[in-house]
This record gives sequence, C-alpha cells and structure tokens, in this order.
Amino acid sequence: NISDRKQAEIALQELNQELEAKVAQRTATLQRQEAQLRNLSSRLELAVKSAQIGIWDWDIPNNHMVWDDRMCELYGIATADFPGNVQIWEDRLHPNDIAYAKDVLQQALAGERVFDPEFRIVLPNGTVRTIKAYALLQRNPQGQPLRMTGINYDISDRRLAEETLQKTNLELMRATRLKDEFLANMSHELRTPLNAILGMTEGLQEEVFGPINEAQRKALQTIERSSNHLLELINDILDLAKIEAGQVELHCAPTSIGPLCRSSLSFVKQQALKKQLELNLQVPQHLPDLLIDERRIRQVLINLLNNAVKFTPEGGSITLAVTLDSLSASSRHTTTPRANLNPVHHVSFAVIDTGIGIAPDDLERLFQPFIQVDSALNRQYQGTGLGLSLVKRIVEMHDGTVDVHSTVGVGSRFSFTLPCSEYVGPLPLATSPAAMPISIDAIDADNSAVPSSQLILLVEDNEANILTVSGYLKAKGYRLIVANNGQEAIALAQSEHPDLILMDIQMPGMDGFEAMRRIRQNPVIGDVPMIALTALAMSGDRDRCLAAGANDYIAKPIKLKQLAATIQQFLSS
Repeated sequence: NISDRKQAEIALQELNQELEAKVAQRTATLQRQEAQLRNLSSRLELAVKSAQIGIWDWDIPNNHMVWDDRMCELYGIATADFPGNVQIWEDRLHPNDIAYAKDVLQQALAGERVFDPEFRIVLPNGTVRTIKAYALLQRNPQGQPLRMTGINYDISDRRLAEETLQKTNLELMRATRLKDEFLANMSHELRTPLNAILGMTEGLQEEVFGPINEAQRKALQTIERSSNHLLELINDILDLAKIEAGQVELHCAPTSIGPLCRSSLSFVKQQALKKQLELNLQVPQHLPDLLIDERRIRQVLINLLNNAVKFTPEGGSITLAVTLDSLSASSRHTTTPRANLNPVHHVSFAVIDTGIGIAPDDLERLFQPFIQVDSALNRQYQGTGLGLSLVKRIVEMHDGTVDVHSTVGVGSRFSFTLPCSEYVGPLPLATSPAAMPISIDAIDADNSAVPSSQLILLVEDNEANILTVSGYLKAKGYRLIVANNGQEAIALAQSEHPDLILMDIQMPGMDGFEAMRRIRQNPVIGDVPMIALTALAMSGDRDRCLAAGANDYIAKPIKLKQLAATIQQFLSS
C-alpha cells in the first residue's frame, strides 16, 4: 500500500510549486526595487551634477580620502594627481581661513559640533573661491571617529551677491543720512536770511523804524509777497521730502471743524479780495470733532484754497463745503482705521471754484510731485507742482481719500474725505440752507503796552537777524542784550538776570541746546522763560528744543507780531 507515499509526493509537489511562486514573486520585487534604486541613483547623480556638488569620503584611522571628479574640479586638481589624503584640502585653504577651518574639523571629530563650515580656498592659478562644506561622522562602539562622508559646493557667486547687497545697503543708508543732513542744512540756511527779510519788512511796514510813504509801503508789500512765496516753495519741498522719508508723525487730537475751516479761509482772504473773488463757507451745525493733526489738515485746506484763488479769474467765487455722511458696510471693511478710531461716518471737505478748469487728460497727473499742468515756458501760474502731491500724502496718512472733478472753462471741485469716529445722533444737513459770503477779520495782538523794565536776552549769531529782532522789540519798549553764542548767553544770563531769553540753536562754539540745558541746571537763573528761535524745522526739532529746556519753539522765519505776542504771554503770566 503506497497511498501515504503518494499523498506525501503530492504535498511535496504543491509545496514546491508554492515555493517557486514565492521565489518568482520575490525575484520580481527585487528586480523592481533594483530598477527603482538605479532610477533613484540616476536622479541623485543628475541632481549632484546639476548642483555641481563634490562628494568626498575620508577613512580617518588610515587617513585615506576619496574625491569624486567634481571635488577635484572644485580644488583645481586633476583626478589622476589626487594624493588620497587630507593634506590637499589643507594646502588649498586660504591663509586667513586655515585656523578657522581646522578648528571646526577638530570640534566635529571631538563631537562638539557638526562639520558645516564656510571657507575660502586658493586655486593654483590664484583664483579665490568660497566653499560650503557639510559632512556626517561615523564612530566605532567606543566612540572613536571612523569615517567622515561629506559634500562641498561653490558659493562664491552667492557670497559676492550678499557682499554687493550689503555694500548697496550701506550706500543707501549713507545716501539717506546725507540727504537728511542736506535737508536740515538747507532748511536752516534758507530760513535764516528769509527771517531777516520778512522780519525787517514787517517792522518797516509797522513803522517801528520810522515813518514811510505810500510808495515805500507798496514796495515793502511786494518784498513781503515775494518772500512769503519763496517760503512756501521751501516749505513744500521740505515737507514732501520729510513725508517720503517717513519722518512726519501725525499729532492727532479732537478738532472742531468750523474753526478749522474759518482759520484756513483767513489765509487766502487778502488774495481773494485783490481778485474780487467771493468766498463762501458751508458748514453744517453740530458736526462731531475730528481726530486729526489739525496743522496738517489746515495745510491741506490752504493748499486747495490757494490753488482755487490762483486759477479763478477775477469776479469768480470759491466755496468751502463740508458734509457728514455714513460709511457703507463695504467701505468699513476696506478702511484701515487709525488706533482708537471707529469710522462709521466720514467727513468730506470740498473746495469748489469757478476757475479755468482742468482738461481730462491732465487730471491723472495732478497729484504727481514736481509736475505742473501748465508747464510751458510761457506759463501764467507760479509754483513747484508739489502742493497737490502734499495734499494727497497728508490725507492718505489720515486714512482718507482725495478726489477731483473739473470742467474746462467752468471750474473744479477738489475734495477729500476723512474717517470720523462714532457719531451719535441724526446726520446734519448736507449743506447750509444758503451759501452766504463770509468776511474773516484778522485779529492782531496788541503789543503796545510793555513795561520798560523787562529785559530780553537775544542769543543769535546772525547780524541781520539781530538787527531785525532787536530793532523790532526795542521799538515795542523792551530792553535788549545780545549774546552771539552759548557761552556768552550763560555769562549774560548769570550777570544780567534777563526776564526772558530768545535762544538760537545753531551757533559757533556752544550751541543753543547745550546752553539751555546748562541754564536750566543753574539754580539762580534756571526758571527764566526761554523761547527757541531757530531755522531748525525738521521732524523732531521742536521736541529736541523742548527737551533741552525751552518753554516754547518758533521756527524761522518768524512773524514779529507772533513773537511779540508770545513774549508778552510769558512775561505777563
């Protein structure tokens, strides 16, 4: 009976078939993996070649190195001439990098850090290259280094680009610093002579130096107008430069809209009267206060009003209109409000004139700096082309927008809109019931009654300014003593005990900042009021003067009436 044997043979046959299937399956898997490895190796080889990476291996106990072709190429050595040890690497190191590179290698062998230095090498032809290296370290069970395998690649171009960028940045920083210094110096140098011109003109018109006839008065008015025009041009250039340099900070406070509009209109009243222009003001009642930098927004209004006066023919009209409107939901989401401002409304200011108008093709160029629509050699209207550019920049700093509509021969409407904080109550009427002509009367301070006993110390090194200020204040009844620098100011303040000090800042020897600090530290004269009179009118100059000890700050060119009013305010308090 061979049944058992037959069954065993059948089972063995089935087992052999199963084993053959598994072997075939395993063989196919190995073949696929081998193909994948070959493909991966090809890709890796392609990547290494594309990246121009050199590969090296170092048998540390036997000091035997293997470099691939790219490594030999990087170090400028033929593959057949490679000595097979680490000495060739050391020989190629730049003299200034030898100590650093060897130190990194020793730290890596000691297990203190990864080997990943950047160093320079010098090729046989004298070419210097910058190399980035990286390596992995194998150790025996006792922790001793056995093998180091790594890569090298050339980063000379990247390092050159970084050095070029760094050099460019340094040059830009230097250029910015020089520009700031130039602007500050230009501001001082231009304002100083203008201070004497405007001050002397003002004093002569007030007849503090003696009587003048009508022809002389007209001549002085011409000088004053030309000097003020020059001052406006200087201020426009400096303001735009400061805004573009990010040196202008807004000093926002709740501001009443009505007084702001009326004070802005007062600046153009005289020019409007000469051209027989009608000035209209439309401001609804019960408007909320605006959280703005009042001085800057007044500057915007005056710029727009000046343009309206300039480009409106005689007998025309100019209207300043204010409206309060609700912001749409979409506008609220797209607006980026300033801190502590919840803009659910906006206030719109519009300057509307019956002037010459602007062609549609010229509208897009209006707000670009240094560009004037009337740019021909025979142009009628003066200006730098900066006013509207300043308007746009200042309004945008307040998160507002600027708009213009104009028709040639009919007139223009320049408007700007500012976000308004939460306003509770019904919206005021968009306009007044009727646009009424307004009359804005300037109120001059009465500086006639000045006790003769009050002594003022004028600290100033410019002779023209000394003559202007001292002559005006003496005519007003003050006694004057003069110091030409900080040291003289301190000495005279200690010996004469003036009632008030007018302090210039930029002077030879000790400047005004140091003089004010030392006067404040003196217990005898430390309480004397000090007013800084300076041509320093850049961002932060006012704060620097106040920090040094000044009670007030007036930028040159000064208005002598304003100076006299400020002096009387301090001396009467």
